[in-house]
Order: sequence, then structure tokens, then C-alpha cells
Amino acid sequence: MSIQEDFSAAVEFVTGSNSSVNLSNAEKLRFYALYKQATEGDVKGKQPSFINVVGRAKFDAWEKLKGTSQEQAKQEYVNAIKPFIN
Repeated sequence: MSIQEDFSAAVEFVTGSNSSVNLSNAEKLRFYALYKQATEGDVKGKQPSFINVVGRAKFDAWEKLKGTSQEQAKQEYVNAIKPFIN
């Protein structure tokens, strides 16, 4: 399979309604950031206010991946989900 096919399958596994994956908040942020980097590239816009705790955490996690190629982010996403697949 191509990396795009692997990535699509991994995203489906994580977001699927039948998924039994129980992720910690840190793992959810990691998958969110990798997904955003893989699909949109580097983070854009301003960092949310400290009052918006969730939005700021998401922004910060994504910003840490700045400069990572979309292909590399897809591969990291696929590699990160492998331990959760039975």
C-alpha cells in the first residue's frame, strides 16, 4: 500500500465509530497535530488566547511540527497508530 492508503486507513481506524482505541489526551493531541500537518502543512494564524485552553493546546501541538513535510507527518501518524492495532 502507498503511504496515502496507509494514512487513510490509520485515520479511519482512529476516527471510526467502531474504534476501541482509548487514547490519552497527550496521544489525542499528537494524532491531531500529525493529522493537521499531514493534511494542511504548517500551522497558520495566531495562537489562541490562554482562555481557550483546548484551542491553544491544539495549536501548540501542531506548531511543534512546523517544518515537517506532509509525507513525513503521514508516515509518523501511521507509525504512531501501529501499537494500538491488535
